[in-house]
Amino acid sequence: MNPFEIFSPGALAAVAFVFGLIIGSFLNVVIHRLPLGESLVKPRSRCPHCQHAISALENIPVISYLWLRGRCRGCAAPISLRYPAIELLTACVFAAIALRYGADPMTPLWCVFAAALIAVSVIDIDHRIIPDEISLGGLVVAVVAVPAVQAYAGESFGVAVMWSLSGACLGGGLLWLVGFVHARVAVAMGREFEHWPGEGESLPTPSSLDYWVWFPGLGFGDVKLLAMIGAVIGPIGVLETILASSLVGLLGGLIWAATIRSWSTPFGFGPAIAVGALLVLLVPHPGMIPS
Repeated sequence: MNPFEIFSPGALAAVAFVFGLIIGSFLNVVIHRLPLGESLVKPRSRCPHCQHAISALENIPVISYLWLRGRCRGCAAPISLRYPAIELLTACVFAAIALRYGADPMTPLWCVFAAALIAVSVIDIDHRIIPDEISLGGLVVAVVAVPAVQAYAGESFGVAVMWSLSGACLGGGLLWLVGFVHARVAVAMGREFEHWPGEGESLPTPSSLDYWVWFPGLGFGDVKLLAMIGAVIGPIGVLETILASSLVGLLGGLIWAATIRSWSTPFGFGPAIAVGALLVLLVPHPGMIPS
């Protein structure tokens, strides 16, 4: 028996919302510490201004922020609004997934997947990187966990494995192919890029790893991220993610360029990929689950 079947749709969404708040609070730690190579467990969270250790009562998602009026209890320095915003965003996404999929055995896995996408988006905005711990780690977990959960739900394990692996290969492979062909065409046309291959550096040759994984205008982290996404939502889902993320990236790029009044400043594509994947996840698609 599926333990989640005891909940009505509304109750399940409410439970998912509460768990989303808790996971969102943890994502704030991940977003801050993971790019810096710091432990996600120790030490306890502290105020960056006065090093005041944040107690359990001061760390209740959203409620503590409101109770403290957005300021540190130790030094009264302002606390970034981004912390409760990420908690609320995660909670709302979890609730939306619960309403979309109900008591499906995949629902918890979709929520974990969404949490990883939220963390990736903010880290890419802050640091212009996508940590391998999330992309490659998520890929490894997905090709094991997704078929296992689908087999538990009654699907063929072999079909589920092929579904997950084909999604990973298609997602990562297509984006890699775009970057690789663009790099080769750019070299053939004599195009120059400010950050590729770098001042005083020669173009990579086929005997170099950079020739295969280092491309102008495309971070290899995006390739790994899309492979992870494909492993979770399958081949049709990842194709739809590429289309959705292209549209989201175009719109976001136009807004970004208009905001900073520059059409040449680069920005990370990771958030657009993540938003595209979430849109695919939350909108019904016939190819999402193997039959």
